[in-house]
Amino acid sequence: MRTITRSRVNRPLDGSIHTRSINAFAESAFKTLKYRPGFPADGFATLAEAQDWVQQFTEWYNHEHRHSALRYVTPSQRHNGEAKGILAQRREVFEAAKQRHPERWSGDIRKLSLPDVVHLNPERDPVLQAAGF
Repeated sequence: MRTITRSRVNRPLDGSIHTRSINAFAESAFKTLKYRPGFPADGFATLAEAQDWVQQFTEWYNHEHRHSALRYVTPSQRHNGEAKGILAQRREVFEAAKQRHPERWSGDIRKLSLPDVVHLNPERDPVLQAAGF
């Protein structure tokens, strides 16, 4: 798997080693995959072992991993319509906590609505981008 991913996923299509891939989604997914606890540092012994690990990773990623861009709900909760109810319940909890202890709050509660669009690499401020940030 390590050899396969290095040659097909982690390597930019132009063949260069140290430039960003034009496939940002694959790069992002690969980074999440390889930094997941349990990813074998020495690679996989067989293709079947690699396929099994990736299947388990995919299940975790879609059904357990809470994404910050989705306000800490899972992709499956977002896609099956559960996210709005979960976020509404969280809003109630935050509002109640703020009412009980207003001294702990310097401003409004967290933003708890789902974004209309989630970007992998959102456009940055052109001034910051020009400055290299």
